Amino acid sequence: MKGIADTGLIVAFRNRTDEHHAWALDIARRVTDPLLTCESVLSESAFQIGSSKAVLDLVNDGLVQLAFDLNASLEQIQVLATRYADRHPDLADLCLIRMSELYPRHQVITVDEDFRVYRRNKREAIPLLTPPKK
Repeated sequence: MKGIADTGLIVAFRNRTDEHHAWALDIARRVTDPLLTCESVLSESAFQIGSSKAVLDLVNDGLVQLAFDLNASLEQIQVLATRYADRHPDLADLCLIRMSELYPRHQVITVDEDFRVYRRNKREAIPLLTPPKK
């Protein structure tokens, strides 16, 4: 499985009490290549988990891999920020939208419903992998 990891996946994987923990474990078992992500997602995850080490261990263990250069995509990120200003996206979400454009064969793995609204390349739905509805 190839994917782009959002904060919710990482938090659910590391937090046994998270409602999506079992789902995140299942995703991790199916990963064949490191899940791509950005520094903003790692930062958000470390904050929510309360441990930078726990998040960095995922990088060191090869579950996730940094694969985004904000500086190289700054212009596109600014366009996305303007387009979705009414939704108040955080920087991590904007970076993941851009990563979906850069890695079109990767699904964004998320618990965030906003990704159902966001579009890559202006009009294209972003392929998502989300927890099953309860």
